[in-house]
Amino acid sequence: MRVGVDYTSAVRQRAGIGRYTRELVAALLSLGDTHQYAIFAAVGGLKSRDWRSGIERARVQVRALPVTDEWLARLWHRLRLPIPVELLTGPLDVFYSPDFTLPPTRRGTKTILTVHDLSFVHYPRAFVPSLRRYLEKAVPRSVDRADLVLADSARTRSDLISIFGVSPEVVEVIYPGVGPRFGPEPGAGEQERLRERYGILDKPYILSVGTLQPRKNYLYLIEGFTRLPASIGAGMQLLIAGGRGWLCDEVVAAADRHDNIRILGFVGDDDLPALYRGASLFAFPSLYEGFGLPVLEAMACGAPVVCSGTSSLPEVCGDAALLVDPLIPGDMTEAMIRLLEETELRDQIVSRGLARAATFTWERSARRLLDLIECITHAR
Repeated sequence: MRVGVDYTSAVRQRAGIGRYTRELVAALLSLGDTHQYAIFAAVGGLKSRDWRSGIERARVQVRALPVTDEWLARLWHRLRLPIPVELLTGPLDVFYSPDFTLPPTRRGTKTILTVHDLSFVHYPRAFVPSLRRYLEKAVPRSVDRADLVLADSARTRSDLISIFGVSPEVVEVIYPGVGPRFGPEPGAGEQERLRERYGILDKPYILSVGTLQPRKNYLYLIEGFTRLPASIGAGMQLLIAGGRGWLCDEVVAAADRHDNIRILGFVGDDDLPALYRGASLFAFPSLYEGFGLPVLEAMACGAPVVCSGTSSLPEVCGDAALLVDPLIPGDMTEAMIRLLEETELRDQIVSRGLARAATFTWERSARRLLDLIECITHAR
């Protein structure tokens, strides 16, 4: 069987869906099945070939397109040119897209699509208008064409059924995983390395991770942090690790008004586990998530978690986090105080978090994906 995979997000996005795609595809190719894989990516403007590492194997054909992902989106989804992906990959039995939209395919090619969340439906004002309009048109069309739709959580699956009217029989859940680099054991000198690279002060910190955009609700977190009593807040930092997304100027300005709040920018995988491990607690105030991978990564690294009790996050956290209302800053403040001061509660949350994170692995995700690929092709 020949399986095509759109690897563009893995190449062009460092966090979020990019990490999801890199980890899932690497795990899929490590399972030892006998299928042939045709992987393509739009790499226009990129000079490095490092993105091929981990996917170049004997049974894998890699094709790079000399156009950007934006141009590909224009051709396939804005202009809707019927150029089948098989012209790039060769004949396919099944094609998998892990990033919301499907390209045109030839008749007879089965299609699988991952829709990570419907945040553009639930929080349209949190998106740049042009991006929101694109998603509102391209995603429903792709969902309608897909033979199988994958969701990151039961909550997103429910959204697809209730909002887009997708038949329950064609929507499956594949939970993301946590990579082995995310663990509680510190590496030699890692905190000193963090201080040198990111200028982190030598005092305890509360951490949050995610791209700067309105849905991540960082203004709420900043307000909750500034409400901490002086006995705690005066000796504590708030660090936000995330690249600048869209509509984030207000968050940057709010952080700049406080000496003990830092926006670190994007933190790569070499340093992110150490950043989690060094945190006094991890706070995730997001208004809406299809899954919320940073929560599990923090748990795996032994950080106690305070998390929004919305969307898929209770499903992900189970009993391994303190859940708060993301619209009431006082809730976040109270939860942070409890985890910083109540040692027994803190230890319970850390222990539960380690156990919870251990149940989510990329190998398990990949095996589930492979089972569905084989099932959908046998159903011809």
